[in-house]
Amino acid sequence: MTTSPTVVSFFDTATSTISYIVKDPASTACAVIDSVLDFDYAAGKMTFDGADQIIAHIRDNNWRLEWLIETHVHADHLSAAPYIQQKLGGKLGIGDQICLVQDTFGKIFNEGTDFQRDGSQFDRLFKEGDTYKIGNLTAHTLFTPGHTPADMVHVIGNAAFVGDTLFMPDGGSARADFPGGDARTLYRSIQRLLLLPGEMRLFMCHDYGPNGRDIQWETTVAAERDHNIHVGHGTDEDTFVKMREARDKTLSMPKLIIPSLQVNMRAGKLPPEEDNGTTYLKVPINSL
Repeated sequence: MTTSPTVVSFFDTATSTISYIVKDPASTACAVIDSVLDFDYAAGKMTFDGADQIIAHIRDNNWRLEWLIETHVHADHLSAAPYIQQKLGGKLGIGDQICLVQDTFGKIFNEGTDFQRDGSQFDRLFKEGDTYKIGNLTAHTLFTPGHTPADMVHVIGNAAFVGDTLFMPDGGSARADFPGGDARTLYRSIQRLLLLPGEMRLFMCHDYGPNGRDIQWETTVAAERDHNIHVGHGTDEDTFVKMREARDKTLSMPKLIIPSLQVNMRAGKLPPEEDNGTTYLKVPINSL
């Protein structure tokens, strides 16, 4: 809590995702968290406008990229981490429970034995309580499953990057009905997060502007404790689970879930090319 990293935010309108550059204030070292690849699903076309903005910001400031962090395997956008890594270097990290996600969706997409389900596509697999350095900053990992079985919060100085574990106070919490997700587990993960110091800054991965308000992505632990519409004011576990499960039944699948999972479980890389030199993404019928 004694160090306040520089945080630069990038909002992707198409997927309502916020990506971050997190910089050590005492050096040029930085990390990128939850980057987004631009993908036109109908056209099958990938572009890199959002990632190029992040790259340009790092280059323009003469910063040094040391880490690319994924808080979890996203189901609503494709990761741009490999593209950024190719341009700027750095190590790509995710929670070690990625192996569960790879096993689950490797079967759903019938990936076969060539698809490794051991997380080896990433440079670092984080466990609960691991640390890593961004220049002089020490980052800490907090295992927060529930939305998926592999979510992690990254605590860096007085800032915590929560992925989909929480939304802004008026947004509540993320769904828990994806394969491997669980509302009760999510509640318990959120309670761990709410035990952090009240003044800890929290940075969201998504915001949808509930009730027409402007997009926001930064709050505090204290604000979540006091005002979160799903878990604030001491909401008990059974009440949360009943609400979350009922709400999840009303939600449609994310528009990009099928391409996102196939790409993101591979650390943002595409499936292998077919013998005609073209890469294809599969659409499993009645499997999600």
